[in-house]
Amino acid sequence: MPDPETLAELHASMPRRIFGVSMLGALAVLLGWLGATAPTGIGARFVLLIVAVLAAYGAVALWRATAQAVFLTEAGLVQSDGRILAAMDEIAGVERGLFAVKPSNGFLVRLNRSRPFAWAPGLWWRWGRRLGVGGMTRAAQAKTMADILTLKSHGAL
Repeated sequence: MPDPETLAELHASMPRRIFGVSMLGALAVLLGWLGATAPTGIGARFVLLIVAVLAAYGAVALWRATAQAVFLTEAGLVQSDGRILAAMDEIAGVERGLFAVKPSNGFLVRLNRSRPFAWAPGLWWRWGRRLGVGGMTRAAQAKTMADILTLKSHGAL
């Protein structure tokens, strides 16, 4: 739940959540069916069943992760469950350009120091000195958050 110091919010879009989870679920069912009925060797069937289980796990993880939201506060970027993604003093800059390696409908945050790998599928990922925010989110919310974060990181706000 956001508090009064929340500057921007970023939520996953429900149609995108449903579509993404449905596609992963359908992939899990299809691979499971192929693994159970395909006229191939036992090794290939085993691999298909393992990948089907991974796809089903991915669908559940995607649904759970996108139930959260990302808030931009005076303290930094925070997930709705209280997890701090990046403190404001760790943020070196924001990239949203065409060639930035960023999530779709999102932006990339450059950090001052390396942080451990973490990932909330469809919402954000963090790898070293990079934090990608976006994915199954609304582009307008992400643009607003990136604009405010850019101004804050340059000391304009």
